[in-house]
Amino acid sequence: MFHIVLVEPEIPPNTGNIIRLAANTGCTLHLVEPLGFSMQDKHMRRAGLDYHEYATIKRHTSWQDFLAQEQPNHLFALTTKAQRFVHDVHFCGGDYLVFGSETKGLSQTVRSSFLQNQCIRLPMVAGQRSLNLSNAVAITVYEAWRQNGFKIASLLTL
Repeated sequence: MFHIVLVEPEIPPNTGNIIRLAANTGCTLHLVEPLGFSMQDKHMRRAGLDYHEYATIKRHTSWQDFLAQEQPNHLFALTTKAQRFVHDVHFCGGDYLVFGSETKGLSQTVRSSFLQNQCIRLPMVAGQRSLNLSNAVAITVYEAWRQNGFKIASLLTL
């Protein structure tokens, strides 16, 4: 399945929602520190409901630590600064989808880790800043999953 990477997330309910998304889509969630909250935050836990136990969550102390531990082959950075749209990319199982913090997005340091064709964005009306992080993650994960026929090893028949 896919990997969701949150670099320095700040708002607990967004991360809680993404934990729930990861559990329901079979994605692995990577949290790159520093986090703007405690993992025990009541708002984050409430948003994730009881899905924490069903999600695979890995924490990394920094972007460099993430890269060293995971050694990812195929990364995509979601950024409003990209020219290429999410739907123009062909996603494959195992891809890493990297998202920045709610207030700052991805830092220039992190963005410089990516080639231009690895930087993608969601379409939006001109003049708008960005979508909510958990919404952007959900849209991107479901587009990647849709492209792969909603396949997952443990997918239950609907």
